[in-house]
Amino acid sequence: MKGGGVGGGGGGSGGGGKRRWKVLVIGVLVLVILSMLVPLAFLLGLHNSFHSPGIVTVQPSSPFERSRINATKHSQTDLSKRVDQVLQKINPVLPKKIDINVVSRDMNTTSISDSKKKGLPVSPAVVANPSPANKTKTEVPPKVVQGAIVNADETQSTCQVKYGSYCLWREENKEPMKDAKVKHMKDLLFVARAYYPSIAKMPSQSKLTRDMKQNIQEFERILSESSADADLPPQVDKKFEKMDAVISKAKSFPVDCNNVDKKLRQILDLTEDEASFHMKQSVFLYQLAVHTMPKSLHCLSMRLTVEYFKSGSVDVEDNEKFSDPSLLHFVIISDNILASSVVINSTVLHARDSKNFVFHVLTDEQNYFAMKQWFIRNPCKQAAIQVLNIEKLELDNSDRTLSLPAEFRVSFLSGANLASQENRTYYLSLFTQSHYLLPKIFHKLKKVVFLDHDVVVQRDLSPLWELNMEGKVNGAVKECAVRLGQLKSLKRGSFDTNACLWMSGLNVIDLARWRELGVSETYQKFYKQMNGGGISREAVALQASLLTFQDKIYALDDKWALSGLGYDYYINTQTIKNAATLHYNGNMKPWLELGIPQYKNYWRKHLNREDRFLSDCNVNP
Repeated sequence: MKGGGVGGGGGGSGGGGKRRWKVLVIGVLVLVILSMLVPLAFLLGLHNSFHSPGIVTVQPSSPFERSRINATKHSQTDLSKRVDQVLQKINPVLPKKIDINVVSRDMNTTSISDSKKKGLPVSPAVVANPSPANKTKTEVPPKVVQGAIVNADETQSTCQVKYGSYCLWREENKEPMKDAKVKHMKDLLFVARAYYPSIAKMPSQSKLTRDMKQNIQEFERILSESSADADLPPQVDKKFEKMDAVISKAKSFPVDCNNVDKKLRQILDLTEDEASFHMKQSVFLYQLAVHTMPKSLHCLSMRLTVEYFKSGSVDVEDNEKFSDPSLLHFVIISDNILASSVVINSTVLHARDSKNFVFHVLTDEQNYFAMKQWFIRNPCKQAAIQVLNIEKLELDNSDRTLSLPAEFRVSFLSGANLASQENRTYYLSLFTQSHYLLPKIFHKLKKVVFLDHDVVVQRDLSPLWELNMEGKVNGAVKECAVRLGQLKSLKRGSFDTNACLWMSGLNVIDLARWRELGVSETYQKFYKQMNGGGISREAVALQASLLTFQDKIYALDDKWALSGLGYDYYINTQTIKNAATLHYNGNMKPWLELGIPQYKNYWRKHLNREDRFLSDCNVNP
């Protein structure tokens, strides 16, 4: 009995020990399970569902972990917002009144901006409307002025600096776009192509994929056959609606932002290249139009030449008048028949007594007979007109190539900003090689008045012969807005840097004093010294002319000549009326279609429009 009692007691103590061991085992298992669940919960991001009184910012340890965590925090709506923000950031045309901050390209830099909170990639170039938390700002580029992007090519001042008066002419002759819808189709096509690869990877969106592909192919077919809106098919508006609907639906799905970014940046690059190409092309064509004789004027020259030989015209020249120093002699160097005619007509019209006026027109061999025939058909009252072929004159070994007055564009920038309204542009007209032959050509004359062929006379010029030039050689209007010292191309030497520049256009030339001082020889000496070294002939002629006439210029009153009608749109009307002569210096000559419209009438009214050759050649400047 005792043994059984002892055995029973031992069995009870053994059962209690087993129960304790089971509890311990269960506790250990629970702890192991908890130790596994807690890290798993953190990995799955379940802790974000619990609210805390403070704000906790979790910074992933690597860009890979950051993107993986952000991917679990967004719905499809968030992803579509990401696409919209990417599109907005790479949009090539930003609003003018928007704050721009350039940010660093370092992707490891952390911040608590809204874009970082949402897991959106920060643009490495420009961020529009940044959050206040983003404190890092770099220096604003020169073209970002007062929080707005300034397109320097669109301002008139920069236009003058880069392309002369081309941009002003472009604004004056701007026409409505004839391919606006075509360009819009191209934009939609690029956007559709950007979204298509991402939509095509979604098996559940096979219908949308087919619709996008069909619309893309349809747009490509239409654009291959159309270059202007007039070429588009009549049902094109419905195709616009279909494409807009497809793109809107594609934007509602999560897409590969990198693919969209690359595609749309490609659009930006292509657009910039195309704009640059068209700008350079248009500037080239503008310059070509400026320096090329219009087809109608060439036709006029040829028809007059043929008429001269067909009619057997006999030009009875009054040789005594042409060499009489007591008369008032005008010299014009020109290869343009209409321009020479307008200068002579306007001068004779305003003369008190035109019978004392003698005009000498120096031209080249190509236009010589046409010029003679024109003045035979259109004489000017009692004034005498002599047409000379400079290539046939006996002038020793001098260069007998006709050279018109040279024009030089001078631009002054007011600081580093190209768009500044204080920038100034001037066209300077100066003598060239042919002008220095005048003392030899007119060796019997003592004084002449030289007129450029782009001049219109509005007053009697007879008083110019009564001027006391005080021993000076050249009477000219000075352009004091430009000083010698401001010309960077002018080699520094012994000259007054503060001296005003003089202008060709209306010049009173004392030929006797010219010969006495040897002005032509001085010019040739300067020209030979400066020639070479990669400097253009025009630049050498500019420097040589300025230095040759230093201290030899007699300043005429400003009212004798008004310049700038070939490039300046903003000359006061009253100032024009008060001027004795109008000088159309610049690229926009009045006989070209490029001419400034509000100044053309001053030139056009002196043109004889009744000549039948003008209508035959469709000459209508």
